[in-house]
Amino acid sequence: MTDSRPGEANAIDWGSLRAAAVAALDHAYVPYSKYPVGAAALTDAGRIVSGCNVENASYGLTLCAECALVGDLHMGGGGKLVAFVCVNGAEETIMPCGRCRQLLYEHSAEGMLLETVSGVRTIDEVLPDAFGPRDLERVAE
Repeated sequence: MTDSRPGEANAIDWGSLRAAAVAALDHAYVPYSKYPVGAAALTDAGRIVSGCNVENASYGLTLCAECALVGDLHMGGGGKLVAFVCVNGAEETIMPCGRCRQLLYEHSAEGMLLETVSGVRTIDEVLPDAFGPRDLERVAE
């Protein structure tokens, strides 16, 4: 992917993240929509975590790939997300929905980078003026 941001974005191995997201597609459970999604992220400890979507017959209980990714993050010892990629079954970059952007923000390092349909963006660019843990920490001080 061509990078639209200088500096730290160039240090991310976007190819490895994309490969992990594509590999996650094989585990997606999508009998209803037939729309598999795979996601992968790099943690502040250098680990790659990943997830896939898991549908449910009641639809509203479907888990997005980002939910599984955050579960993988915590199962592997936690940490903060520093870079993120999400792909569909055609291996095209897709954007997380609003709910998942909030979920990613909750577990992001400041300035987390996302590969988006319009280039590499920060979490603050894709979820401007978000409310999250840093707000609560600031008030508690």
